[in-house]
Amino acid sequence: MPDVTVVGAGPNGLAAAAVMARAGLSVEVFEAAPVIGGGTRTAELMQPGHFHDVCSAVHPMALASPFFRAFELSRRVDLVSPALSYGSPLDGGRSALAYRSLDRTAAGLGRDGAAYRKLMAPLVRNIDDVMDFTQNQLFRLPRNPLAAGIFGLRTVEQGSGLWNARFREESAPALLTGVAAHAVSHLPSLAASGAGLMLGALGHAEGWPIPLGGSAAIAAALAQDIEAHGGVFHTNAPVNRLADLPPARATLLDVAPRGLADMAGDLLPDRYRRALETFRYGNGSCKVDFILSGPVPWTAAELADAGTVHVGGTRAEVAYAENEVIGGRHPERPYVLVAQPSRFDGGRAPAGRHTLWTYCHVPAGSTKDMKEAITAQIERFAPGFRDLVLDVNVVTAAQLAEYNRNYVGGDFSAGTMDLRGLVQRPVVSRHPWRTPIRGVYLCSSSTPPGPGVTGMPGFHAATYALKDIFQLPVPMLGLNNP
Repeated sequence: MPDVTVVGAGPNGLAAAAVMARAGLSVEVFEAAPVIGGGTRTAELMQPGHFHDVCSAVHPMALASPFFRAFELSRRVDLVSPALSYGSPLDGGRSALAYRSLDRTAAGLGRDGAAYRKLMAPLVRNIDDVMDFTQNQLFRLPRNPLAAGIFGLRTVEQGSGLWNARFREESAPALLTGVAAHAVSHLPSLAASGAGLMLGALGHAEGWPIPLGGSAAIAAALAQDIEAHGGVFHTNAPVNRLADLPPARATLLDVAPRGLADMAGDLLPDRYRRALETFRYGNGSCKVDFILSGPVPWTAAELADAGTVHVGGTRAEVAYAENEVIGGRHPERPYVLVAQPSRFDGGRAPAGRHTLWTYCHVPAGSTKDMKEAITAQIERFAPGFRDLVLDVNVVTAAQLAEYNRNYVGGDFSAGTMDLRGLVQRPVVSRHPWRTPIRGVYLCSSSTPPGPGVTGMPGFHAATYALKDIFQLPVPMLGLNNP
């Protein structure tokens, strides 16, 4: 009989399992899919020798998440951080470019360079405090109240009608909006602004790393550590009821709130069950992967050096496209998030070829194939792109939901990204990882701090399980710790 069972081997379930195994507890992990990884899987989707990240591709949090720092992920996985973290193409061959160097970025933003530097510099300078504030539990005093206050004021500015007040040209606003649009949310909004400013600051402070070999390298590093400390994995092992699991003192669930409600049945109090059943999921995504005969021929040639490109045009155009999705419509010119991993990892494709990772936001549950709309948007800023396409793989939002039960309606953020959705995740509580069932904890992205490959929801849930059930401290997680 294990001490701990974990359901779901995505990054949060793996983080929880790693903490528990490091604490000296016997751990068994149950994964419904044939392979572990969840949002960190890499596969040959179309042709042999061409490796595509199935969900996440670029990892701004890999160097900055408190869990990954403690776990020393950067010593376990080869990470490449392009000097150009991300960029936004604009018509006429122009582009806005976010380098790891804030000064270099500001120098390229024309008349708005100084204003952009003034906006971002305090966040970059205090990045550890920003991460402490955004990645830890709600309703607690921040470690650095001044840094938290600065972050909050900038979030209000960029999340409201004031978002253009300090800028006079198009490049800086486009750069900021491209990052804010990662949150599938109305623009401008506080949730999108906060996420965008945090990710943008990381682009200057730490860079946006790409794992060599694909995102699966992150899952493999976690699994190796779990197994080294006695953990056991069961794949092709869906769990539909808590009673399907072997008896254990603690169970950690990397599942959506709907999954918890289904698995727990009548064990949950009515009020908590209603909260799970009425939990609000966000809109979905249509993911399109390409095999190319050459690199993307961006008109703004500098974008070839960007790990990530936010394709959508000006701030107004990106906001219009995202707000169309919020209104339940498919934008004709969508905001497209593009990653170019094969430009920095030669092992992703045979010589002379490239893999390109893209997605755009769509209404929840959409069955629409957005391949043509995505292709047209890239072609707009990279004429000749169509001629390079050798093969394409499309996964609609509805198919994303079938692929992973946590992606309800194709929502891989695992919950609506608005102010209410950040606080009620899935309930308003100082300890939302705890469920009313003793020994059962929720550790998916539907708990704070929310989406992204951070491991933090799993870390928080494991921390409480260690305290509540085992009266054990959080173990050291580094390579040099037994």
